[in-house]
Amino acid sequence: MHELIVGKNDAGQRLDKFLQKTLYGMPVSLMYRLIRQKKIKVNRRRALNHQMLCEGDRLQLFIGDEFFTAGEKGNDAASLSVVRTMPDILYEDENIILLDKRPGVLVHADDAGQNDTLLFHAKAYLYQKGEYDPTTEQSFAPALCNRIDRNTGGIVILAKNAEALRVMNEKIRDREISKFYLCAVHGVLREKHTTLYAWLKKDSKTNTVKIYDAAHKPRDAKRIATRYTVLCERGGDSLLEVELLTGRTHQIRAQFAAVGHPLLGDGKYGANGEDKKRGYKYQALYSYRLRFDFADAGGPLGYLAGKQFELPRTRIWFVSDFTDGKEEE
Repeated sequence: MHELIVGKNDAGQRLDKFLQKTLYGMPVSLMYRLIRQKKIKVNRRRALNHQMLCEGDRLQLFIGDEFFTAGEKGNDAASLSVVRTMPDILYEDENIILLDKRPGVLVHADDAGQNDTLLFHAKAYLYQKGEYDPTTEQSFAPALCNRIDRNTGGIVILAKNAEALRVMNEKIRDREISKFYLCAVHGVLREKHTTLYAWLKKDSKTNTVKIYDAAHKPRDAKRIATRYTVLCERGGDSLLEVELLTGRTHQIRAQFAAVGHPLLGDGKYGANGEDKKRGYKYQALYSYRLRFDFADAGGPLGYLAGKQFELPRTRIWFVSDFTDGKEEE
């Protein structure tokens, strides 16, 4: 028999969800059968798939040793201990880290199992600080709360504990976090400050999206809204600050391309042959500012309410093309 004690980061989740994260390689159908057969118990009593776990609960598991082997390769203590490249950190406290993801870096491992990712380096950073140990955590690992495309740069939120992850995901879902981007586009926009409205449909096969107006939108298209301000213009191109009022796949890139102003360096929604010659290896897009517009200042992350965090514009690779390398105030 194996016994697991539910820790703080394990509490507040269903038994079946906890087991799926904790038992390595166990088929889900087998897990449910073992629960029905009373080979998995909670506090020595019959367990239910959906019952919520509390800190201090004891699970008795009458199952084979093979389901308690080490976790996935690359997230074990040995792998995390040898990492020397640490992530760029904008802000850190006991619950979250705001990371500056550089263009070209994956946030999560890809289908090939690549582990040279933002999340992997963040875990290594916390492990080497003594704030995360995969050998003592049963179902939780530090997790990213938002994603950014591989070739886009910007601020990514990492939760250090399960409670912070739950609350931050709720705030994102309830649109209580405002996200601002800097981007460089082809052409000079007629309106210097406005909001673009359209409808977006994703094509999963090509990993692209298409933009439609209200009169021609497909039934399953999603409404999008993007607010922008022109900061400056140079050489027929424009530097913009963009606020995402909705958050859809490739929203900024596709919507500006649809109005005739594709992002510099964007090969998917623009023609970036000449842009590459100018040094635009990636699309000129960077998530550079976050504002926590929490509805209230209560709860474990309430101290963040009203706070704003911003990357220096000198750290954003394409801004110098519009400012002579001088940061704008």
